[in-house]
Amino acid sequence: MTSKIVTSLVRIGFLVIIFVFLFFPDKLHIKFDYPGFPQSDNIYVRLAKLAFWILVVIEVLRIFYYGVVKSKSKGLFANITTVVIPLLVTCIFLEIIFMYIPQSHEGVLSKASQIWWEKYWHPVNALGYHDREVENDKSKKQILVIGDSFAAGHGLKSVNERFSDIIASSLGTEKYSVYNLGVSGADTKDEAKRLVEFPVKPDVIVLQYFLNDVEKVGREKGLTLTGSEPYGDISGPAAHLVKRFYLPNFIYWQLPHTGFSTFDQFVQKAYTDTTILNAHLRDMSRMLDYKDSTGAKMYAVFVPFLFQLEKSAQYTKPVEDYLKSRGVVIVPIADGIAQIPEKERVVGKNDGHASAAVNALIAERLTKAMGKP
Repeated sequence: MTSKIVTSLVRIGFLVIIFVFLFFPDKLHIKFDYPGFPQSDNIYVRLAKLAFWILVVIEVLRIFYYGVVKSKSKGLFANITTVVIPLLVTCIFLEIIFMYIPQSHEGVLSKASQIWWEKYWHPVNALGYHDREVENDKSKKQILVIGDSFAAGHGLKSVNERFSDIIASSLGTEKYSVYNLGVSGADTKDEAKRLVEFPVKPDVIVLQYFLNDVEKVGREKGLTLTGSEPYGDISGPAAHLVKRFYLPNFIYWQLPHTGFSTFDQFVQKAYTDTTILNAHLRDMSRMLDYKDSTGAKMYAVFVPFLFQLEKSAQYTKPVEDYLKSRGVVIVPIADGIAQIPEKERVVGKNDGHASAAVNALIAERLTKAMGKP
């Protein structure tokens, strides 16, 4: 029995080396390189970790069997081992289970959101957009939807639930082509650039606007956003545990962290500071100049803080007024969102992006406003 325990300990020694390679590659100056990194957690890396944990369980149970059960060991050590080993094996199996549980998040911050990204963020076309490939069929009227993660459909399990795709279905693909240029984290300057560079000349432009579109220009003008960075509230061994393992990472992201109030204060200052606001409107003018140069009709939908509808409208009113002065049709949605129960407005507990119900509302309002473009 002693020899069997020794061989298991030797194999565990080799597993320790594999453990460092899989969970602490940065310590060995090793970098995994695969499509989607770091936005998605590669399925093959997770399979390797699955195999590792199964081998660990086998060796731990083998040592427990020969060292305690078969030898009929008694005493304090045997009692402690009898309690600890089942707990350890249970934690390992929970870790394995949570390696395959997806959950969308505001950003791709949690391990569960990386799994979600890999599972649901399809299709992605050659230009990098979460959309079908560009056809540029000149016999059809071209509708370009520009925006950030709300336009891209972050948190939605299917693009068919996204407002741009619902519009495409409503108008009919025989006469209309609807392209989605939404990119998570995009601001107005970036959106204008991507709109101008897109290989399809639009007949209609739909702008999806969210209050954080002013964030980058606000930072450039010296406005700071208070609050800790992701994982900034933990350190030492706890940080390694949370960052590198699925079960503790999942638990960590179910807990509250940086409050909404800090971003609310940032937005309030940004929209009332004329230096920031004027710079933001100058970025917006590039998009509007392009609209004018193409002769496209333009519509804008302002997605509010989904639990702060009236406050959102107060902040963005100067931007709405500017767009109206440049011939853009503002399509209101706040009154419709107010009729949707709060829990049904967002895609999930950890993800405040617009739900399928809100996307359906946006599509209905836009389609009605556009009529037959």
